[in-house]
Amino acid sequence: MIAAISLALTVLTMIGTAYTLGAAVLAGRWSVPPRRWGPSMVGAALATDAGPGLPPARENEGFAEQHDAVPRRTPGPRPVLVAGVAYDTGVGPGPRLSPGNDEEPSITMLKPLYGAEPYLGAKLAGFLEQDYPGAIDMVCGVSDSADRALDAVSAANLTKLTVVRDSARHGSNGKISNLVNMLPSAKGDILILSDSDMIVGPDYAALVTEALARPGVGAVTLPYAGIGETNGWSRMAAAGISWGFLPSVMVGVATGLAKPCMGSTIALTRGTLDAIGGFAPFADLLADDHAIGAAVRKLGLTVAVVPPIVLHGCSETSLAALWRHELRWNATVRMLDPAGYAGSAVTHGFVWGLLAVACGAGGWVVGIALLARLALAARIDAIVGRQTAPLWWLPARDLLSFGLYCAAFFTRSVDWRGSRLHMAPNGRLSAEPEIL
Repeated sequence: MIAAISLALTVLTMIGTAYTLGAAVLAGRWSVPPRRWGPSMVGAALATDAGPGLPPARENEGFAEQHDAVPRRTPGPRPVLVAGVAYDTGVGPGPRLSPGNDEEPSITMLKPLYGAEPYLGAKLAGFLEQDYPGAIDMVCGVSDSADRALDAVSAANLTKLTVVRDSARHGSNGKISNLVNMLPSAKGDILILSDSDMIVGPDYAALVTEALARPGVGAVTLPYAGIGETNGWSRMAAAGISWGFLPSVMVGVATGLAKPCMGSTIALTRGTLDAIGGFAPFADLLADDHAIGAAVRKLGLTVAVVPPIVLHGCSETSLAALWRHELRWNATVRMLDPAGYAGSAVTHGFVWGLLAVACGAGGWVVGIALLARLALAARIDAIVGRQTAPLWWLPARDLLSFGLYCAAFFTRSVDWRGSRLHMAPNGRLSAEPEIL
């Protein structure tokens, strides 16, 4: 019996290793040239404290260096590489979205906020300081007028910014409720929704609107890597994104097995948003990003996944905070696609190798799996342009990811934005206590 288990685990390890090497190949073809972050985007904004409850200025000084490079694509008539697959756009930017208007369409950045987080003011400033010829404004929203995020917004002294303070509740999803309240203040032709912890470069708006203008595209979303902003736990969280999540997106898009729509960016025209019913239909859904993408596709439009790779700032300061955050992510994926989530067991080749060795397999089994994982992590870091975390952390990160993978099968409620929410099988949320 032990021999049979060892053989089965060895086979699973080899399948996982093949997946990992395949991901490394696909990641290596995501060849978008690196560029440096301009000082106007983060440097000036970080010269002073971002506000009460956030890291002091002396910590901010390292931010510009940490966030120094992300991939970009130069706009123009060239192929677009999406997860290693080249799509030829034929020409440069597509037709303008405002017929009869020679100016670029206006953009409203939508930023639902909740609580203080590191460098929030600088992150928001990055979305406004864009190399884009059209008008850009931003609408930030909070449900509590005492929300600490407002301190950072005030300290950043941003122009073209509207802050909506509205406690009206629309369903169990606090983020969507916030967006429903914010929407009347949005004036742009194009609406770009993104999480408050995202970090972008000055070409972000131009690249997103270019992709949105292509025929048949109803929404645009972007892949993202992680960056730690507090301590070692935040870097461990970032490693989970860069070394685990991002490769799975690349593989999923390249093979057609995944149709992501991610909180890093959801860009769509006002007409498309109206056609899917606005934000209200998603007010009780946990996976609101995914649901918005699905609604756009039901219109017969596509959700384009395009470069650049943006950054997700991780602010976890403890193992408990990391566990709560990532357990929600894992449970959401398991709820959306139970079979696919179960099949993602092959992404944990290193852990299966450890178990195989524990059951009597040779040490070479886990050795090969570990080398493949290290190669993938190093390749991702090279593409992103920075080291997410020390590579010797990878075994611990993989063990943690495996624990979260297993725990999600037994999770029926999650912590989110200060609330304990029950997850129904149909993907809807309830704020009521879970009854066992």
